[in-house]
Amino acid sequence: MSDSADDDTPMLGMDLPEAAPQPSSGPYRVLARKYRPQTFAELIGQDAMVRTLGNAIARDRLAHAFLMTGVRGVGKTSTARLIAKALNCIGPDGQGGPTIDPCGVCEPCRAITEGRHIDVIEMDAASNTGVDDVREIIEAVRYAAVSARYKIYIIDEVHMLSRNAFNALLKTLEEPPPHVKFLFATTEVNKVPVTVLSRCQRFDLRRITPDMLFAHFSSILQKEGVEAEAPAIWLIANAAEGSVRDGLSILDQAIAHADLDGGGKISADQVRVMLGLSDRSSIAQLMATVLEGDPGAAIDLARGQYALGIEPVAMVRGLMDLTHAVTLAKVSRHDDPALAEADRERIGDWAKKLGFAPLNRLWQLLLKGHDEVLRANNPLEHLEMLLLRVIYAASMPDPGELAKLLEAGGVPTRPLTPPAPPPGQESMAVESIAETPATSLTVAQIHHLLESTGNHRLAVDVYDHLKIITLEPGAITYAPVPTLDANFARNLGEALLAQTGSRWHVQPGEGDARPSLKDVRDATLADNDARIRELPVVKAALAAFPDAKLEPSDDNRHKSNP
Repeated sequence: MSDSADDDTPMLGMDLPEAAPQPSSGPYRVLARKYRPQTFAELIGQDAMVRTLGNAIARDRLAHAFLMTGVRGVGKTSTARLIAKALNCIGPDGQGGPTIDPCGVCEPCRAITEGRHIDVIEMDAASNTGVDDVREIIEAVRYAAVSARYKIYIIDEVHMLSRNAFNALLKTLEEPPPHVKFLFATTEVNKVPVTVLSRCQRFDLRRITPDMLFAHFSSILQKEGVEAEAPAIWLIANAAEGSVRDGLSILDQAIAHADLDGGGKISADQVRVMLGLSDRSSIAQLMATVLEGDPGAAIDLARGQYALGIEPVAMVRGLMDLTHAVTLAKVSRHDDPALAEADRERIGDWAKKLGFAPLNRLWQLLLKGHDEVLRANNPLEHLEMLLLRVIYAASMPDPGELAKLLEAGGVPTRPLTPPAPPPGQESMAVESIAETPATSLTVAQIHHLLESTGNHRLAVDVYDHLKIITLEPGAITYAPVPTLDANFARNLGEALLAQTGSRWHVQPGEGDARPSLKDVRDATLADNDARIRELPVVKAALAAFPDAKLEPSDDNRHKSNP
C-alpha cells in the first residue's frame, strides 16, 4: 500500500504546474454599476436638467415631487439618487446645506450611495403595485426624518402602480409634509395619470448621443486598462441606441469576448460578430449587386451571409442603413466616424450617381420588406423575394418620369429594360412588321412602329386622332381635325421614310373617314362595359354600392391588334 504523503510530494526535477491566477479581493461588479454617476458632473447628456436643479437649489425653490422620464439607461434612477444626496448632503464639516455638488464623503452621502440610508426609501412599483403598498407610504410620511434633512421616497417604474394606488397617493402628493420629497422614475410617462403629472416637476431625460457615448466608453476603457479599436467603440456606441446602461453592458461583453491571444484588444470585427451584425463590406457588395440589377449575385450573397449566421432581417437593416447613409451624403449630412475611408468613397460615389427619387423608392421598398422579413416564418425566402422586388422595381418609371413622358406625348408600352427574348424567338416581336412591305402598313402597324422607335408624340397623334379616308401603299389620306397641326403630315411622312426607307405621301382630304384607333378602343370598352353591367353579380354589386364605378384595365393604352 503506497504512502499518500509520498504520492503528493513532487519529485526532484519535476516541472511544477503554473500557479492558478489568484481571485480578486471582491466579487466582480459590472461596468454599469461600477461607473454609475456619483455626482451631477458625471451625469452625461442631461445639462438642462442639472442646470434647472442647480438653480432651484440655489434659490431655495425646490418642488416637493419630481418625475424623471426617458428611455432605458439614461440615468433616471441615478438622477433620483443624486437629488437625494444633493438635498441631504451636510458637507465634510457637517455644516453644509443642499447643494448641486454633494461632497460624497459625509455620512448621508455615503449611506445613500450604499443604499442603506434610513430616510431614503426606494420602492419598485413593478412589485409593489397595490393600495396597501401606497398606504404604508401615506402612514409613514407623517413622521419626521430620523437623521436626514428630508425624507425621500424614490419610486421606480411608477407607471406600474394600479389606478387605485395612484388615486390613494394623490392627496399626499399634492400637499406632502415639508420634510418629504417624492422622486418618480418611469420609461412610459404616457401611462401615468394626468392628475399625478400635474403635481410633479417633470424632467425628460434625453438619449445620449453617439459622440458622448464614444467619449464615455473610451474613458472607461482607459480606466479599465483595456485597448479597443475606435471603430469597435463606435459600433458599441451606435448599438446602445442612446442608453448608457445598454452600452456599458455591451462593452462588458466585448471585453470578455476579446481574444486573449491578441492581448485582449477589442476589434471591430469581433464586435460585429458578437452583435450579430452583417459585415459592412458584404452589405456593400449586396447593395452593389442590387443597384447593378444582378438578381443571381444578390441571392448568392444573401445565402452566403445567412450561412455565416447573419439573420436576414439584419441584412435588410444593413441595406437600409446604407441607403440612409447614401441619401444623407447627397445633402452633405453624413458623418459616421466608424466608416473606413473605402466605405466613405463608395457611399460618396453612389450619392453622385443616384437621384433622390430612386433612393426614396429603394428606402420605401426596404422599409416595407423589413416588416415582412421580421414576421416571416422563413425569413431567407422573404429576403430573396424582397431583393428581386427591389431589383426589378428599378426598371419602373417614377411619377416624375411618367409626367415628363406625358408632357412629351406618350407613355412607354414596354419595360424600360426589356428582357431578352428566348433563343430562336428574337424576331417574333417584329415579325408582323418585318414581313409586311415597307409601303403597305395598317394604321395599327404604323402606330406600333412609331411607338417602338421612340416617336411617342407622333404615335399618340396617330392613335388618338388619325382618321383614315384612304390608306394605300405609300399614301395616306386622313380627315383633318383641330388636334392635328399643320406639320403633322410632314412629320409623319418623314418618320415613315426614316423607318421604312420608302417615301410616303401623307395629306389631309375630304370624304368618309374611319374612326381612329382610340375611337375603336373606346367603343369596344363601352360595349364591354354594357355587357358586364348586365351580369347578375355586377348588378347586385352596383345596387349595393350605388357610387361604385367600373374601372377598365388600361395598362396598354396605345397597343392594338395589327
